[in-house]
Amino acid sequence: MDVATVTVLVIVLLFALFFVGLGIGISMALAGFVGFAVIVNANAALNLVAGDIWTVFSSYSFTVIPLFVLMGQLGVGAGMAKSLYDSAYKMIGHVAGGLAIGTVLAGTAFKAICGSTTATTATFATIAVPEMDRYGYDRRLSTGIVATIGTLGAIFPPSVVLVIYGLITETSIGKLFLAGIVPGLLIALSFVLTLYGWCRINPGLGPAGERSTWKERIASLGPVSWVLAIFLVVVGGLMTGFFTPTEAGSVGSLAVLLLAVVKRDISLKSFVTAVMDSLLISSMVFVLLAGATILGHFFAVTKTPILMGEWLSGLPLSRELIMLIIIAIYLVGGSFIEDLAFLILVTPIFLPMVLKLGYDPVWFGVIVSVTCMIGIIIPPMAVNVFVVSGVTKVPIGTIYKGCYPFIAGMSVCLLLLLFFPQISLWLPGLMMK
Repeated sequence: MDVATVTVLVIVLLFALFFVGLGIGISMALAGFVGFAVIVNANAALNLVAGDIWTVFSSYSFTVIPLFVLMGQLGVGAGMAKSLYDSAYKMIGHVAGGLAIGTVLAGTAFKAICGSTTATTATFATIAVPEMDRYGYDRRLSTGIVATIGTLGAIFPPSVVLVIYGLITETSIGKLFLAGIVPGLLIALSFVLTLYGWCRINPGLGPAGERSTWKERIASLGPVSWVLAIFLVVVGGLMTGFFTPTEAGSVGSLAVLLLAVVKRDISLKSFVTAVMDSLLISSMVFVLLAGATILGHFFAVTKTPILMGEWLSGLPLSRELIMLIIIAIYLVGGSFIEDLAFLILVTPIFLPMVLKLGYDPVWFGVIVSVTCMIGIIIPPMAVNVFVVSGVTKVPIGTIYKGCYPFIAGMSVCLLLLLFFPQISLWLPGLMMK
């Protein structure tokens, strides 16, 4: 059997395993093992599986993942999201759509310590949706913005998506974090403009809330300053080279924990829950990484990345059109397979051809992160939509309708990043020469 036939059959096997419900990481490992055994031999395949699993689970560089996840889970357990939401509500809750805009502001600030999209989504679904219900907000708008705001965790530091991209592509995590800041703010601004325009067209969607005094507004800024301080310490330490990524995650987690303990915002039960959730999330990511590593070695033997790169590069198309094709593959694949798993699966295949087209790997990390953001809320595998529906009991169809206007704005931002790479590369170029 020739290599091309084996490659096609392994890909078919991989998707068959996905659709029968086998875990994505296990599916990738099994498909890679079978393909490697056919191409080389069974003993080599067994050695490959053992070696790759050991390498992933014993790698010091991968310890950054549980540490940044823990940092975010501690922030959730300490109720920091609620404090940030209260501050944003006092600032802008009195204007039409203000509670929803406040959710964007609070969610953007909370992303400075939490890189988990699902944790943010679940937290704000619990905090913000009941408040918007109390003021008569349309459920499409309230649930749609909550599902959407969680996606910022894929682009804002300390983004777990950027961390994993940096690890599997050997790209500087510090540069990736800096590169995600301006695009993240740009996308957050698109959410605000979408909300403002939507509520101007139909004021009944988001009635104004109560106006707070300036004294109340200023008093509410305390939590914002603490979160900003932690963010500056973590990202600043990475940027200056004072911290390694793992040390930055350790310092950030300790800072959040100490802040929560000093302010008495976290109980022993909440702390244990945060640690257990971090272990569960990190274990899932490690299994994905191990499976993708095994499958990646099979693709390396078959030279699939090289052949695909040569084929795409040889098309009579501009490099921007080729990138649009790659982005489309990420979006379509991520709508059927969990986005993080699909990123781990295909990024090692596409990165060589992206580099051959002359693009920067840091810029490509931002592009991949934004496609993940969109993929998290487009059907059928819309994880954030399912989370919001589970918390609020709002029908999934209603939440989808609320997400579509924001997807349009995110798509415009993605095109801006594609045609103007300096939007994402300017800050790392300025701060890390």
